[in-house]
Amino acid sequence: MAKAQKILIIGGPATGKSSIITLLEQMGYHCLPEISREITLKAQEEGTQQLFLTEPLRFSELLLEGRIKQHQEANFTNANYVFIDRGIPDITAYLDYKEDKYPSKFEKANLEYTYDQVFLLPIWDDIYVSDNERYESLEEAKKIQQQLVSTYTQLGYNLIEVPKDSVEKRVEFILKHSKTE
Repeated sequence: MAKAQKILIIGGPATGKSSIITLLEQMGYHCLPEISREITLKAQEEGTQQLFLTEPLRFSELLLEGRIKQHQEANFTNANYVFIDRGIPDITAYLDYKEDKYPSKFEKANLEYTYDQVFLLPIWDDIYVSDNERYESLEEAKKIQQQLVSTYTQLGYNLIEVPKDSVEKRVEFILKHSKTE
């Protein structure tokens, strides 16, 4: 059995990743959601409002564990293509943005668990919304976006920028420019 192509959707906060993943899933594609919200909500239930802000390394270790599980799940699916909301390198990008130190296992994971294609959603002022799990201002989101681009580029990924358009048009662009066609 051939491994599924892992197609990553990345971008700063509130760039439309989850909306795109939701539509792809509705269209019948195998998709793996962003897991940081789950971790944040669980921490909030346990009394920590923003785990990433109070314990960034603990938060990041939980993310790394979850994203490695997602990567492995993608390897064992019967689907030819798996669309994933955020990847393992997002973790080091965020830690670097926060200027936090982290163990080498994070960088090793970036090299060990790779993706076949990476689509970048640009920061889009018109759709940026803050909520209970998203604490970043628009200016912070723009800096995070720069760090994501830097991290993925340094790892050798060719980022395909998705135009600002309706969710349907963005999904159409991704499908047209991905290896699914």
